[in-house]
Amino acid sequence: MLAIYRKYRPKQLSELLGQEHIVEILRNAARQDKFAHAYLFYGPRGSGKTTTARLVAKLANCEKRQIDKAFKQNGEPCNACNACAQIDVGHALDVIEIDAATNTGVDEIRDLQEGIRLSPTSFKNKVFIIDEAHMLSKSAFNALLKTLEEPPAHAIFILATTEYEKVPATISSRTQRFHFRKLALDEIIRKLELIVKNEKLKVSAEALELITSLAEGSLRDAESLLDQITSLDQDVELKDVERIAGKIGHKKTAKLAEYLLKNDLPGALTYLNEIDQDGCNLNQLAKDLIHYLRRTLTLKMNPRIEELYQKELTKDEIANLKEHAKLIHDQKHIALLKSLISAYGEMKYSPFAIVPLEVAIIENLK
Repeated sequence: MLAIYRKYRPKQLSELLGQEHIVEILRNAARQDKFAHAYLFYGPRGSGKTTTARLVAKLANCEKRQIDKAFKQNGEPCNACNACAQIDVGHALDVIEIDAATNTGVDEIRDLQEGIRLSPTSFKNKVFIIDEAHMLSKSAFNALLKTLEEPPAHAIFILATTEYEKVPATISSRTQRFHFRKLALDEIIRKLELIVKNEKLKVSAEALELITSLAEGSLRDAESLLDQITSLDQDVELKDVERIAGKIGHKKTAKLAEYLLKNDLPGALTYLNEIDQDGCNLNQLAKDLIHYLRRTLTLKMNPRIEELYQKELTKDEIANLKEHAKLIHDQKHIALLKSLISAYGEMKYSPFAIVPLEVAIIENLK
């Protein structure tokens, strides 16, 4: 049985989430058969870099596009010809994927250079996809540079990386560069809702929101977590995600923050211990609480930042932030935030994670 993230991997450009600027450029390149000899895809994990690389491989080799001029104007692969089918299942001999995280050396790049000289076995183009390209050694980059300077007509290179700054300028300057942006929360939720509907799963809206929040903008992470949690073979509620992921939902974080902002020391300590008794990860709680109070403080200082928060938070979460921003007392809560940051640093090395957090709360609310 295929994992969800593999089953629902986009098979054409129109299915890519959140990368409209890239989709349009690649579609135009496909319509005109003007593929670059080298691409550099960079951006956060799970944003679609490797998936897009495979789509470029399909576009460059799709047999229907080569014989049907009308279809070619769609700027999409047909997903029906032999080339598209072989690439989809990972059996295409002319599409070579290299994981630079485990193949960092110059020998692997020299082997690649040998393979480049050979004509494609069955496709029009030979496509080389180098994932985590920033992990290549200096000597490997130097060897790759020579290949990028004078590539054969049938070769297309696609480098994918999460750390653009580690790719030498001599390499990046010889590629077409595309920045993949972090996906917005609502984009990921819509995709998960579609998967839940198609797979006939029962997952509550609150559980989906927490799964999406945990993914931190990575669709692949969200799909993998959904796959893991729905394997329980039961209706999935918020508490199930909290138990498996070790992270509490937004409502509990917001409730604890409200106790702090209202200077309710007994309420804050009681609620913190209730969360601890439930077996939640207190380090993660402290991190979430810091982010929540940081957003609340920032929103109080600059209400216009709400526009940015709309990309990563739900309407209910923003409503809570706006309500709690009214309770902010600048200096008092800046001091609280600093104390929580210090406590978080201590919690990572303390055998009693709750103690630094309790002390920080007591010192600021007494």
